[in-house]
Amino acid sequence: MEWKLFATVFASIFIAELADKTQMVTLLFAADRAVSKWVVFAGSASALVVASAIGVLAGSLLSQFINVKVMSIVAGAGFMLIGAWTLYQGMKLA
Repeated sequence: MEWKLFATVFASIFIAELADKTQMVTLLFAADRAVSKWVVFAGSASALVVASAIGVLAGSLLSQFINVKVMSIVAGAGFMLIGAWTLYQGMKLA
């Protein structure tokens, strides 16, 4: 196994997922005293596995047609645009 790659992917995804919508929804489900925490964990973990599988498949397919460097630039620009839009919306509300 490529441990360096594994650690890089794990750390990147772990940091990206902290305090995002997915974690907040999971937190809300787990806060309900009437539900099984193991079921909430299994459901959220399964959803992340499926979403990650879709990402891996999409990345594999796209890389056959689009250069990985171009994909990185487009993804980075997309994140920057989303961030700028979020800041703009936040400043409008203030």
